Amino acid sequence: MTAPFGPLTPDFILSAVEATGLRCDGRLLTLNSYENRVYQVGIEDATPLIAKFYRPGRWSDATILEEHAFLAELEDAEIPAVAALEIGGHTLHHHDGFRIALFPRRGGRAPELDDPEVLGWLGRFLGRIHAVGAIRAFIHRPTLDIGSFGETPRDTLLASAFLPSELRDTWRSVVDQALDGVRRCFERAGTLPQIRLHGDVHGGNVLWTDAGPHFVDFDDARNGPAIQDLWMLLSGDAQAMARQLDSVLEGYEQFADFDPQSLHLVEALRTLRLIHYAGWIATRWDDPAFPAAFSWFDTPRYWQDMILSLREQVALMDESPLTRLF
Repeated sequence: MTAPFGPLTPDFILSAVEATGLRCDGRLLTLNSYENRVYQVGIEDATPLIAKFYRPGRWSDATILEEHAFLAELEDAEIPAVAALEIGGHTLHHHDGFRIALFPRRGGRAPELDDPEVLGWLGRFLGRIHAVGAIRAFIHRPTLDIGSFGETPRDTLLASAFLPSELRDTWRSVVDQALDGVRRCFERAGTLPQIRLHGDVHGGNVLWTDAGPHFVDFDDARNGPAIQDLWMLLSGDAQAMARQLDSVLEGYEQFADFDPQSLHLVEALRTLRLIHYAGWIATRWDDPAFPAAFSWFDTPRYWQDMILSLREQVALMDESPLTRLF
């Protein structure tokens, strides 16, 4: 099978950027990315730009343009999210089968998520992002749900050769128990507003400078409950997460309402992420970057550990949900 990003030689990348009308100076730096390919490209007499080559076949023009439109709304609201540049009247460009977007370069470091002040700052900006996200829903981009994040990746993995035969039945039983637990959590949470989200707010997608944070990589933006953009900022035992949650919400609720019923979803969403992550790696195995980076995925030890993690999640989902301290 042909590697999806095989054509991306340095000459191809520079030619694709120059096809937008810019002039490259020959400097090219590969940045860390698995789902797409991202490069820092030197521009003559200007600051380098970030060129993002979208994975072929994943998104349509319509879904990518919704991402870009959301970023533009955030930028118009003076929220520090890095929006795609409009060049020649377009934010999305095509070159020999690839969809490409260019972004300004924004540096920064990982946020210190154990600092209450940092968490409050992130909460304020996420509240502002969600206030904009709640204005309208995505039409073309997907919604976070149990089917796409749990059932589909489960079925993909069961149909694959990755699961060791001696663990297959156990894994199937445990993942089905976990998904039953997820469904119960969603039932307890009730009907929650589905808003436009960043979708993947982990430390690597927030860059910190002396001026504060800015959010990058909205590639997983989708409709879903607001808690999806908050729970990944929390870690540790229940008391530690409750303290962190208070810090986040102290900032968040200055700009957006928070429904405490959504706390029923914290462990459910963590469970779905475990399942979805494994399914994601399986579906990307034809990309040479994945076997190289995730060599442990094709080993019995990984699946044994995943079974243990899912069992822990089954127990956590049956416990009382995370609560605020104040």
